[in-house]
Amino acid sequence: MPNATILNIEEPTLDPSIFKPSENYRFHTMLKPSGAQCNLDCTYCFYLHKEGLLHQPTRPRMNVQILETHIQQYIEAQTGSNVVFSWQGGEPTLMGLDFFEQVVALQEKYKKPNQRIENDLQTNGVLLNDSWAIFLKKHNFIVGLSIDGPSRFHDIHRVKKSGAPTFSEVMRAVTLLHKHKVPFNALCVINRENCVAPLEVYRFLRDEVKPQMIQLIPGMEKRNFDSTAPGHWTEEGWVRVDSLEAQPGHPNSVVTPWSVPPVMWGKFLVEVWDEWLANDYGRIHVDQFENVLSMILGEGSQQCVTSEVCGKALALEHNGDLYSCDHFVYPEYKLGNIQISHQGNMAFSKQQEAFGYAKSKTLSKECLQCNYLSLCWGHCPKDRFLKTKHNEKGLHYLCNGLKVFYKHVTHVCDELV
Repeated sequence: MPNATILNIEEPTLDPSIFKPSENYRFHTMLKPSGAQCNLDCTYCFYLHKEGLLHQPTRPRMNVQILETHIQQYIEAQTGSNVVFSWQGGEPTLMGLDFFEQVVALQEKYKKPNQRIENDLQTNGVLLNDSWAIFLKKHNFIVGLSIDGPSRFHDIHRVKKSGAPTFSEVMRAVTLLHKHKVPFNALCVINRENCVAPLEVYRFLRDEVKPQMIQLIPGMEKRNFDSTAPGHWTEEGWVRVDSLEAQPGHPNSVVTPWSVPPVMWGKFLVEVWDEWLANDYGRIHVDQFENVLSMILGEGSQQCVTSEVCGKALALEHNGDLYSCDHFVYPEYKLGNIQISHQGNMAFSKQQEAFGYAKSKTLSKECLQCNYLSLCWGHCPKDRFLKTKHNEKGLHYLCNGLKVFYKHVTHVCDELV
């Protein structure tokens, strides 16, 4: 492990006035222990550019001091019965097993009585081996494995620095995780290529990968996402939802070429939903479907993007810098550094509270009048970069596709009832 950097500052403390008696306080922090560094070079990665944007060193690594500070503060600032640690990147397995052995030791040191500590690890799977699998199983880690369907789709975007494909190595990781009975989810990014084959992608994940949950993530980014923070777009960067520039592939498109077309995202979900409802309901877990059912049944959102308020999902970089959200890791959304300010104070600060409530306070008139508002809440503010047909700013890029899906789902649910 690298030597810890000693700062001549007073140890930050948690402000007890934040908490009200008899209420549970929870928040979630996504950890980036190796910064944006990765052993792959996926075309659509939203995080690789952070190396340059945040001026990260060649080999960013979270040192022991910052690791311990985070674990101590993170546990101290939460009063719920469980605390969830999420390890992402870049690629977190670049940290090595010794780092994660220290993680579980420090969690045991600082956990409160009768408190449950949970860990999840998002990985491309390339570095996994038997030693990793044994460790993950022993310490009850849930693994998120990135795979974009069969090889003809997966190898389009998920490649090594050399451009070499990775499908066979990811499938080796699938075999390894099953062999050691490590619970894992399959995270599948739906992009402009694989969106055309919804049943092929779904059935491959269901029948060949066999994860405990299938996570379907719409792949999309504004064209200048690598340089401009969400909400800080220039006037000329706005286009209407019904314009050609609102579609990927147009020479002046507002999004990257690999972004999933909005209506195609809706149609993808509809086709998979019908297959799932007819054959797999109650047997196969699909995050998008369980989330929308939870909301229809009045049980609330399971995802931040469809919640009325956000702000409880922060991101911590390798050097201790804390940001408002994993998708808002830009200088404009930096809350501070945990070596200087206590993480709990920043998580429950006025700045972060304003960030969270801005989601519902900045909804367009079209959103407020939409029949599906309670299922969507304008989706993630990161992607509200379109104008409505009435030239009002702030419409989500996927709006037209989400309406296709919500209309179909609510109609089916009405028939079932």
